[in-house]
This record gives sequence, C-alpha cells and structure tokens, in this order.
Amino acid sequence: MTEQAIVFVMDDEELLGILHAGAQQAPRGVLIVVGGPQYRVGSHRQFLLLARALSAAGVPVFRFDYRGMGDSSGDIRDFEQVRDDITAAIDTFIAHRPGMREVVIWGLCDAASAALDYAWRDARVGGLVLLNPWVRTEEGLAKAYLKHYYLQRFISRDLWTGLLKGRVNPLASLRSVTGLLGSVISGARKPNAAQGGSGALAHANAGAAHIDTMPLAPGEPLPGRMAAGWRRFDGPILLILSGDDLTAAEFCDTAAASTAWRGLLAAPNVTRHDLPGATHTFSRREWRDQVARWTLEWVRRQR
Repeated sequence: MTEQAIVFVMDDEELLGILHAGAQQAPRGVLIVVGGPQYRVGSHRQFLLLARALSAAGVPVFRFDYRGMGDSSGDIRDFEQVRDDITAAIDTFIAHRPGMREVVIWGLCDAASAALDYAWRDARVGGLVLLNPWVRTEEGLAKAYLKHYYLQRFISRDLWTGLLKGRVNPLASLRSVTGLLGSVISGARKPNAAQGGSGALAHANAGAAHIDTMPLAPGEPLPGRMAAGWRRFDGPILLILSGDDLTAAEFCDTAAASTAWRGLLAAPNVTRHDLPGATHTFSRREWRDQVARWTLEWVRRQR
C-alpha cells in the first residue's frame, strides 16, 4: 500500500497517523509535524500534497495528529507540550520502515519551534526543515508590524488616497501605531525580552554528555529557547521563509538582533530559501510546489 492509516498508542490515548510508503529501502524518511490548531492534512491540504509528492519520489513520509487534535484522542495541547507525541510518532514510523537510518522533521510555524525543541534530544533525527519558525513575543510582533506593515502602508498610494477621500480614519490609524510603539518601548525595558537571556546561551553551550537531558530553561523567553535548540542540533537544517508573512519577518528580525541567535543562520549546516510574495501557509499551488521541490532536493542531498 502506498498510503496506510496507522493507530498508535501513547499514555492510553490513540493517535492516528498516515504512512506514505516511499521506496522500500529508503534510508531517510520525513516526519511532518503539525503546527497551530490544525490536523494532519494541513492548510490548503499542504501536508497531504507534500507527503504524496515526496513519497512518489521514493521518500517515506509519516504525518500524524497530536493528542487532542484531528482524529487522535486526549486533551488538546500546544507546541511546547508535544515532545512525547513526536517520540511516539518516530517510534511508529521507524517500526513500519525498519530500513530507515534517520528521520527528518518538517515543521511550519510553531511546529518548527516544536522541532527545534525536540531534535537535539533524539539521535534518530538527522535533519530539520523549518518553515516560518515561531519566535513570538509581544515586543517582536509590535516591531514586525511597525517595520513590515505600517511602514509599507505609510508609503502606499492607497493609504493617502483613502485619507483624502475619507475612507481611512486617521485617528484610528494613529491609535494603532501608538499602541504598537508602547509595546515596543515596554518590551525594551524588560531585560532579555528579545535577546533570549544568558540562561539560554548557557544551556546551548552545555557539555554534549548531558545534551539529551538538560532542559531549555523554561523561564527564558521563547526566542532564546529556540536559539538554544538550534545551536544544540548539529545536523543539517533547511530554512524556508515566506516573503509576505509577519511570522517570518519577526523571526528574521529577532535572529538579526538577538545575541542568542548570533551566527546561527549563517552556519555551514544551514540552507536557506526565501519565497517572495508567499503567505504564511503557502496558499497558492505554485508556492506549495516550490516548497515540495526544495524539500525533495535537500533531502536527497543529505548523506
């Protein structure tokens, strides 16, 4: 069978996954981890279409529902509470594809963040494909809005035409900008709000002998914890960023400004592709197809 539904059990809960067989002796498979409040098909059926494209090219794929999502039982949980779900999914994937040596985790948005939290803990993870990683903070979002949304609106012809014709309320627009500036100023006054703090870097540079057990400083802001996970993972990383997406813009701004992220995107194990004009969920077929091509080419290059 090229596609097979598999029910696997974890903590007395039943999880549903779909195995896309690929080539019988393929050494590497792709585990699609779901991001946000959605299930294994993905927005615009992207996860399903990606899995079928990779499988047709010989790459085994496994996509699944977390506990509490889609057709899996249990309580719903967020991306910082799915480590055990990912472990169980990898166990199941490898059990049905015993010839595989390693798994590549593919994740969009907060699934990319879940992958960064997980990958360094499991020697079976040989690579990461990260799309528009989630490093959200109040300050980071406010800065992204000001830089990538309001600045563009300020210089747009539509805004000034709307003001002249009375279609745009200037006071409402001013209040929005003022509120965002307040968020930026408030965040800047908080120590380590966007930098990730010293704790995340200390964990990131910890000895390799303890790499599978040491936590990622739960008190640290999210950007610092994600940077620590990135730094600890020594396998290849494919980074894909949408050109028309505030989440991707916030990630780029955070990585450029934060000491915790210094040098990570330029590391030799990182391959980066930017897709101009693409939305957060790659809503057009041409964007989804390009992501699939980049993923397949990158997976095939790994040895």
